[in-house]
Amino acid sequence: MRHRTIFLSDIHLGTRGCQAELLQSFLAHYDADTIYLVGDIFDGWKLRRGWHWPQGHNDVVQALLDKAGHGTRIVFIPGNHDEVMRSYLGTHFGGIEVVENADFVALDGKRYLVTHGDQFDVIVMNAKWLALLGDRAYGFLIWLNPRINQVRRLWSAQYWSLSKWAKQQVKQAVNFIGEYEEVLADDARRGGYDGVICGHIHHANIRMIDEIHYVNTGDWVESCTAIVEDPDGSLRLIDWEAAMTRKRMLARKVARRRSKKNKELSEP
Repeated sequence: MRHRTIFLSDIHLGTRGCQAELLQSFLAHYDADTIYLVGDIFDGWKLRRGWHWPQGHNDVVQALLDKAGHGTRIVFIPGNHDEVMRSYLGTHFGGIEVVENADFVALDGKRYLVTHGDQFDVIVMNAKWLALLGDRAYGFLIWLNPRINQVRRLWSAQYWSLSKWAKQQVKQAVNFIGEYEEVLADDARRGGYDGVICGHIHHANIRMIDEIHYVNTGDWVESCTAIVEDPDGSLRLIDWEAAMTRKRMLARKVARRRSKKNKELSEP
């Protein structure tokens, strides 16, 4: 399926929580004229503490390079976890452009600021040690999550994110998300934009904040989401993990029906 534009962020290649296989399937299914990588594509914080780079993570990089080689424009906006790339602004790597922020004009004429968003996070900017501590706690939840889901699979339950659930339960986290969205909308308004497209907080969302269109791409650790631009210029959220879950459930349902039908036919 081809779109004019796709936005991805917070893939966190180099971590055990990265859902690389799901992203590979998404990239195989979706193509675009332009792909914006909106920060935290790889996780330099984690890689400095210990190297983890399985073949699946190489496959994601190769899939993106292949798209660039076939004419897709790929724009990489570094985030705080891959901030080392901010030393290479204005350069190209295998056809991938590295820029600080980007202006995006949709087919409907709306103009968006595209930014990772960590510069609006007070903790990241002013208390990096606290951000690093929180990152370790978050990493523990990501480590624990697949073990919980192994048990849930015994009952064919849908994938469930412990870290996402925890954020939804903690009032301070909920308040932070709301304040973050408001601050980015204010900055877009001051810049004369119609909207802002960002990542960073791993909370996919599309909503209007007064006259500003706020769009957050989500992530590929907790929710596996992306933003695509439809032919009319509208921006749409795709929850790829949920789509794959529905596909698996449908396949199991069809298989059970076939098994039941074959059993009935085989009976005398």
